[in-house]
Amino acid sequence: MAIDWRPTATIATLRDRARLLAEVRVFFAERGVLEVETPVLGHGGSTDLHLASLSARATTPAGRERLWLQTSPEFAMKRLLAAGAGPIFQLARCFRDGEVGRRHNLEFTMLEWYRPGFTLDALIEETAALVHRLLGREPGDKAVPLRRRRYRALFREALAIDPFTAPLAELRRLAEEKGGLAMHDAPRDDCLDLLMSLVIEPGLGREGVEVVVDYPASQAALARRHRDPEDGEWVASRFELYLEGLELANGYDELTDAAEQAARFEEDNTARRAAGLPEVDIDRRLVAALEHGMPEGSGVALGIDRLIQLALGKASVAEVMAFATPRC
Repeated sequence: MAIDWRPTATIATLRDRARLLAEVRVFFAERGVLEVETPVLGHGGSTDLHLASLSARATTPAGRERLWLQTSPEFAMKRLLAAGAGPIFQLARCFRDGEVGRRHNLEFTMLEWYRPGFTLDALIEETAALVHRLLGREPGDKAVPLRRRRYRALFREALAIDPFTAPLAELRRLAEEKGGLAMHDAPRDDCLDLLMSLVIEPGLGREGVEVVVDYPASQAALARRHRDPEDGEWVASRFELYLEGLELANGYDELTDAAEQAARFEEDNTARRAAGLPEVDIDRRLVAALEHGMPEGSGVALGIDRLIQLALGKASVAEVMAFATPRC
């Protein structure tokens, strides 16, 4: 049987990719943001219920240990922030098990950066500026305007429900109707995620960059929380950026409270056990760095393969990677 050894991207596309990555570095050099490199392997992995971390057994000075392939460089970069690195960015190799498709690959490149002292609004503006730059447009270009949307408003417009107050039974019914899946015992966030991905996301960013803010507090992950001015509900201090129906970036007003972060990690593993998923080792070094003190500010992770896909007009991320899964 013949083995297909050829790249999934053309050589011309890889040259274009290299040009765009060079432009990313120029963008941050102009702003005085330091490029860093952190390990692909770590003693802790992502405890997030919706992420599947890969691990490897390795021989270290401590003996045979389980190390985790990082789903994002976030934990190590935050340790650098706590050590006084100032504003930093990284083009990092990341890994997420089972994520293979037109928009996903098992191994991919994440552009992640952190801005001590930045508000979430300031980071939204900078993220949009980078997207515009790689698309070859100016930040104020009318062809790619920046529009902010509230999570609750999107659900009200698309589904005529308030995602924060709608009864769980109603969310399950809608999720079953829209997704064609049995959702009779699904938790609230699973219903909301399904409705967001199937009903709302495909229409986002069709007339320019759209940013969604004020997600449910239960979806804060490593972000702070704040009160919704509408009714005092707790919401997550984070945003997601969309263009042409693609989620490109996920940004946080970063949580700096070590005790709260440790508690969230434990809660994640409790939820993983309840869902029949394996526990993931908690990154204790990140918690220690937060105890030492990490400066307040904001950070964002951007799927650079997806952005390059859009910039070059390709149909899938595989077309902008040298060897996408399963041809790796």
